[in-house]
Amino acid sequence: MPRLKPTTKVDVIGNLDLSPEKAVGDYIESKQQKAFFIKPPNWDSAGDSIELLYIRNEREHAAMMRLQEEMLENAKTQSAGNAARIRKLYKIHANLRKRFIEVNNFIKDCGDKKRMAEKKVAEETAMHEELKEQIAKYKTSIEELTHFRDVLKATVKEFEPYEKVLEEVVEKSDIFESVKDCMDRCDALMLAQVEISRLEQEKLQEIEEMRQRMVKLTNEAALTVLGLKNDLAELERSYNQARAECSKWEKIMANAKDTVATHDLNKDRALDGIHYMYRLLCKRRNMDPLYQRNEIEKQLDYIKDEIELLIEVNKECAKQQDKWKTSAATTTKSEKKSVKKSK
Repeated sequence: MPRLKPTTKVDVIGNLDLSPEKAVGDYIESKQQKAFFIKPPNWDSAGDSIELLYIRNEREHAAMMRLQEEMLENAKTQSAGNAARIRKLYKIHANLRKRFIEVNNFIKDCGDKKRMAEKKVAEETAMHEELKEQIAKYKTSIEELTHFRDVLKATVKEFEPYEKVLEEVVEKSDIFESVKDCMDRCDALMLAQVEISRLEQEKLQEIEEMRQRMVKLTNEAALTVLGLKNDLAELERSYNQARAECSKWEKIMANAKDTVATHDLNKDRALDGIHYMYRLLCKRRNMDPLYQRNEIEKQLDYIKDEIELLIEVNKECAKQQDKWKTSAATTTKSEKKSVKKSK
């Protein structure tokens, strides 16, 4: 049976995972190349002798020595050129370093000068702004003083008649010594009036504060009374609820007491009945009672045994009665048969 895929591989240089029919080209190509395939000499060709191999190696060694000397000379010339270039580079580096230091110092000086100039400009600008503000203030002050001067002149001109009236009052009056005395007394009266007005305002303010305090206290008292009334109503509701709950629980307690009393009565009756039954059974057996009234379990065990015994006796009696009835029936039948025969 032929295989679907051939598994035979060819160990050649190339694609080793190809099938033989596809690896022929790679095999031929690998045979033709010379880098990785060394062709053996023919069988009739003479091989190289030791002398030829020595001569060949000697020639190769001499060629390599000449190449080494040439490379050493080139290296020396290149090292000399490199040394000259390095000296030149060091010299250029020193010049550049010196130039860099000079330029850096110049830049620092320029930066310091720029900062000093900016600082001075800022100070001058601030001083200029301050002076401008002061000039504006002075101008406004001059304008205000000029306006005040004009108003004062108008006021003086307006109050000139009053000055004449005051002088006439001082001349005609014996109380005032001078115009200044009159003005001082008028000022005192005005100050007293101002003081009286101030005290009046203070008292009115105190009265208003007292009224507000009274209103506040009244409101607080009303709120307190209202809150107390609410608390009282709530307490009354709670009292009524508690009273209803108490009456309910009193009824439940009365029922519970009655139930307990009934239970105790039934219990006592049951105990009395058990003891009485025990005494009857003992009397039936013609024996004295051994157990007291409180020994219920023993009495019940005795009663149980006696009742079971009575049940067994009853069963035996029932059986004997059935036997007697059957025997009586058979005797009556036999008597009837004998009577018929006799007839």
